[in-house]
Amino acid sequence: MHVLFEEDGAFRTATIVADNDSSLQVETASGKRSKIKSSSVLLRYGEPAPAALLEQAEALAGSIEHDFLWECLGDGEFSFSDFANDYFGHVATPVEASALLLALHSAPIYFHRKGKGRFRKAPPDILQAALAGLEKKRQQALSIERMIGELKAFSLPAEFSPLLGQLLYKPDRNRGETKALEAACLETGLSAAHLLARCGAIRSAYDYHQQRFLLDQFPRGTDFPDVATPLLPSELPRADVRAFSIDDATTTEIDDAFSLQPLPGLGWRVGIHIAAPSLGIAPGSPLDAIARERLSTVYMPGAKITMLPDTAVDRFTLSSGRAAPAVSLYLTVTPDFEVTAHESRVEIVPVVANLRHHDIEPLFNEQTIAAGLSDFAFRDELLTLWQLANACEGRRGKPSAMQGNHDYNFRIDGDLADAEACRVEISARRRGSPLDKLVAELMIVANSTWGGLLAAQGVAAIYRVQTGGKVRMSTAPQAHEGLGVKQYAWSSSPLRRYVDLLNQWQLVACLNGDTPPFAAHSDALFAAMRDFDLTYSAYAEFQRSIERYWCLRWLRQQGLETIDATIVGRENLARLDHLPLVQRVPSAPELKPGQRIRLRIESIDYLTLELACRYVETLAVAESPAIATDDEVLEAVD
Repeated sequence: MHVLFEEDGAFRTATIVADNDSSLQVETASGKRSKIKSSSVLLRYGEPAPAALLEQAEALAGSIEHDFLWECLGDGEFSFSDFANDYFGHVATPVEASALLLALHSAPIYFHRKGKGRFRKAPPDILQAALAGLEKKRQQALSIERMIGELKAFSLPAEFSPLLGQLLYKPDRNRGETKALEAACLETGLSAAHLLARCGAIRSAYDYHQQRFLLDQFPRGTDFPDVATPLLPSELPRADVRAFSIDDATTTEIDDAFSLQPLPGLGWRVGIHIAAPSLGIAPGSPLDAIARERLSTVYMPGAKITMLPDTAVDRFTLSSGRAAPAVSLYLTVTPDFEVTAHESRVEIVPVVANLRHHDIEPLFNEQTIAAGLSDFAFRDELLTLWQLANACEGRRGKPSAMQGNHDYNFRIDGDLADAEACRVEISARRRGSPLDKLVAELMIVANSTWGGLLAAQGVAAIYRVQTGGKVRMSTAPQAHEGLGVKQYAWSSSPLRRYVDLLNQWQLVACLNGDTPPFAAHSDALFAAMRDFDLTYSAYAEFQRSIERYWCLRWLRQQGLETIDATIVGRENLARLDHLPLVQRVPSAPELKPGQRIRLRIESIDYLTLELACRYVETLAVAESPAIATDDEVLEAVD
């Protein structure tokens, strides 16, 4: 005697060796013996042999139509063996009964299981819904196959056009389009970005990188909502100074300016004037909501996304020829450039000039200072402020700029809407010039002085802290070891950074004797600090990636096959000449920092921003671009 039984969701056959009522000892066709429960047995039979039963039953089950079975059944529960007798019109053979069991079991949308060997036909409405679902899946499968074929032929399926952003940056794996794209990528060996680019779906690699950033950081777009232009404060005292700023040619958010007044017999009165949007933008106002959401201006070669609308920037920027509201820090400086006193004021400051680096640096640099300055506007003021900056740097015991390192300026000629047609010019500007030091040192003085003032008054603020080599944001006034100051509260760029605007609200309230908007343990203060830190890092990463894109474009634009580089870090990390581009060179032998090498450019991928270079030779030691600091190296690699 043989049995048909169910085990682990599958039907099996075996020969009975011993029948113990509640259990059976059975032997399968392979000779394996096992113990099964009597309750798991569906059918006992004599012929055919166990190995043949399921084989013959499966062949017969294939000819049984599910629709016909469903029509034949009533609404109640039934046993497969009883229904087999009715279906075949006679007492069903073991093969026939097993075939019907397999047919019922293989069509769960038609027949619902109700127990061992028992079923019930699906209600008509449920069956129709299930059949519709199956048909939908079938059509989806056909659609996916069609889309895979089109993608493999590098033709963009019509369904992809409205979903390109999602498919490229945030794919939904439940969608058929995503499944088709992933399958096509697997078959072609291309990434999603490269495959879609081959299909003409990506306008340019530049657009690909920009759209990914905008989707992450500006999902509602970069346009500003309509908001009222902030009003300028009235009845502020007017400063008796002639303030001037020092900025790059493209700077429109002019946050800081300086003034210098002789104090006969005492030295000078140095003014550091910071634009004061906090006087027209109230916490909780629509403009505050905009700045709080954006948190910083986004910079990239050839473009920027400002934190504040142009109307607000225009109202408070320290443009030449106007009197603008400012928070001023006045330093009393001796002829030996000692700072003996300081005073802070909220006032209207007349700005008489916006000096630009490209105009002033040819006249005011280390060489012209050493040789004797020629006569030009603000010559004496710049020289005195530079001497003060040197003295401040010496007192801190830390350099204010990376001597010998370079800043790189990108000039993009053309319309970024067609980035592939643009040309890029990249020029290096050495850090640590007299103008750099002048501005950097006076900003350090302002931010550390106002940070100390807020801390002394017990007014909450956000500080930039560096301990153990790590820089972080904090609401506690702690030392910035890298700058050599006891505390450092970002306050000098309120038009471009939300932390500076927030600190300025606190500072103005402190100076006016008002209650500050943010309490010491304010949740809003902590949230702003946390969000700013994350967002500022994301913006900086995007800026680095776009600069890398233009560096790669410059390499192709120049038609270079080889380029020289300087080893700047471990594992053969090299900085390419003339570019802010750091690259690992695995093919080079183990070299020490400072050694010069020549590289062959093998391939450039604008979508992944990957540059493949191969080591050619080690060059003789010569004067070379500066070696990057560890922070710069990590920043470039990350």
